[in-house]
Amino acid sequence: MSIDPEKPLETCEPESCDDCEIHNGVHCHFSLKDWLYFLLISFPSLIIGGVGIHNFNSWLIIPWILIIIVFFGFIEIRVMCSHCPHYAEPFTSLKCRANYGSPKLWKYRPGPMTPGEKAIFFIGFVVAWGYPIPIQVHGEQYLLLLLYAVVTIGFFIILTVFMCSQCMNFACPFNHVDKKTRGQFFDKNPPVGDVWKKYGDRDNE
Repeated sequence: MSIDPEKPLETCEPESCDDCEIHNGVHCHFSLKDWLYFLLISFPSLIIGGVGIHNFNSWLIIPWILIIIVFFGFIEIRVMCSHCPHYAEPFTSLKCRANYGSPKLWKYRPGPMTPGEKAIFFIGFVVAWGYPIPIQVHGEQYLLLLLYAVVTIGFFIILTVFMCSQCMNFACPFNHVDKKTRGQFFDKNPPVGDVWKKYGDRDNE
C-alpha cells in the first residue's frame, strides 16, 4: 500500500492536488515503483561491498548487515525521517522510496534536525558505506575497491541530483530543494511551515 496520488498529504491544507504549482518541485507521493528505483541505484554498491567482504571473510558480512538494518531501519528513522511530513501519514510503517516498510516507532517531529542528530546521521552513513573499505584494502582487493568507490560515488550523485532536489524532508542534510519551492510547500502545509518559521534562518541550512 502506498500514498494515494490523488490525495494531499495529511499536513497539506488544500483538498485536492489538482493544479498544484509545486507538483514538479517536491515529490510528495511515493509508490513501490519509487522504492524499487531507489533499490536499483543503491544495491550495486552494497553488493560489490559484500563481495569484497565475502572474499576476505564471509563471517564479517553478518555485523555489516546488522549495522545496515539497525541504522537504516531504526536509527535513521528517528534522527532524520521523523522530521519528514511523510512521517505524519496515517500508516504504521513508512511508504517512502528510501525506507519503505520501516516501522514508525517514533513521534512525528516537524522542524530541523539537531546538531546531534546530524552527527549521528553522517556517522551512520560513513560506517555503513565505509565498513567494506578497510577489509578490501587489507585483502588487497584494489580493483574491487576502485569499482566499489566508483559505484558508491555514482549512487550518491544520482541520489542528490535526482531525489534530494525534490524531497519534502527539508531537515535532511542532503536536501537542496530551492528556497522558493520550500516556501510554497510551507504555505500549503501550515503545520509544517509554522514550526519551521520558529527556527528563522535555520531552514536555509
